[in-house]
Amino acid sequence: MRRFSVLAVASLWAMLGAPADAAVSIIGGGLARECYLAAESKFERSMALDVCNRALQTEVLKLRDRAATLVNRGIIHMQARDLKRALADYDAALALMPDLAEAHVNRGIALLHKGGVDREAVAALTRGLELKPMRPEVAYYTRAVAHEILGDARAAYEDYQAAAAARPGWEDPIEQLKRFSVQRVPTARG
Repeated sequence: MRRFSVLAVASLWAMLGAPADAAVSIIGGGLARECYLAAESKFERSMALDVCNRALQTEVLKLRDRAATLVNRGIIHMQARDLKRALADYDAALALMPDLAEAHVNRGIALLHKGGVDREAVAALTRGLELKPMRPEVAYYTRAVAHEILGDARAAYEDYQAAAAARPGWEDPIEQLKRFSVQRVPTARG
């Protein structure tokens, strides 16, 4: 059996940093594609929101593209720390497509930033991971932070490891893993 302990306590908000996100790609052109590009490249907020709003209001979108555009607009809201609107967009996307992994992952990130609903954040991130998101490292890393907030060092350690494995060379989870020590504790067998 292993026992996990945190060596140094750092600000969990510093670990989480700016909201990480997982935009949902749109195949084809048009405003929905521009909304995706805006979410990925962090365009100026009002311009990005305008593009996403016009895509949702004026374009005839397939169900998946409409849900993806809602997720992408939610990311733009989250980057501006407007968590209420971000969560509303993620929930609207999930109402259209309950199995959209990135909607669950981004919802979990927003809930963690909101604070006080860390178990709900873990559940959303876990559901997103079950659905195989395009960037699982984001979900693993954010869930690790949530586990730390909840006091579950073992789960945090395992998720930081998973984030590092999902994206080799990513320094953030590697740095967080340095704060942990793994000790083998003999167990009585009987």
